[in-house]
Amino acid sequence: MDLGISGKRALVCASSKGLGLGCARALAEAGVDLVMNARGSEALERAAAGIRQDFGVSVTTVAADVTSDDGRAALLKAAGEVDILVTNAGGPPPGMWTDWDREDFIKALDANMLTPIALIKALVPGMMDRGWGRVVNITSVSVKAPIAVLGLSNAARTGLTGYVAGTSRQVAAKGVIMNNLLPGLHATDRTVSLDKAASEASGKPAAEIRAAKVAAIPAGRYGTAEEFGATCAFMCSQFAGFMVGQNILLDGGATTTTM
Repeated sequence: MDLGISGKRALVCASSKGLGLGCARALAEAGVDLVMNARGSEALERAAAGIRQDFGVSVTTVAADVTSDDGRAALLKAAGEVDILVTNAGGPPPGMWTDWDREDFIKALDANMLTPIALIKALVPGMMDRGWGRVVNITSVSVKAPIAVLGLSNAARTGLTGYVAGTSRQVAAKGVIMNNLLPGLHATDRTVSLDKAASEASGKPAAEIRAAKVAAIPAGRYGTAEEFGATCAFMCSQFAGFMVGQNILLDGGATTTTM
């Protein structure tokens, strides 16, 4: 299927590994030139080199903390005009409601709500002027079904979801389509770290923790970065123009909801 986005330019945040890299690779396979961002330069450059070699697209890399004013300014300067924005950030640490104070919530909001909003505000006006754009925010299954130990993520990502619900409907008439992509359990470093934390808290082996989680997924496995990226690329495609303000759940059927 021709996604109709060859020659477009995309900014993909946190794209040196995991789900962000899956999205970057899928967009590159569709012919999209990339601006890739991550905090660590080594993994970022390695990921970018692989994409250049495999797909032959242009890749600009910016190693910066996008949650900081300086890092975000550097990223936006390098990105220039983009047609596609994929926002993404690692989730806050797990814990219990008694563990967190105001500073913990401020950090979570900065990373998982306020930074995506700042990028949207900076880049969407240009998309509107040009009459075409796509925004995909990688959030979490926790905005539909809260996860007790991820209370910081539950709060911050749900705030972003509310913002997108209203904003997406204000920009759609200008050809800018904005949606959220909600991952469940995928085979990424983030999932490994959460499994490890659960193992340490419970005293059970990490393999046992993982097996119990997989058993609760109707698909019988964790998701892959490749299939997640392919879904993201479709949401950025010419075929997504009537999909506005939606929360697309990709969790192998683990969340039991009718809608």
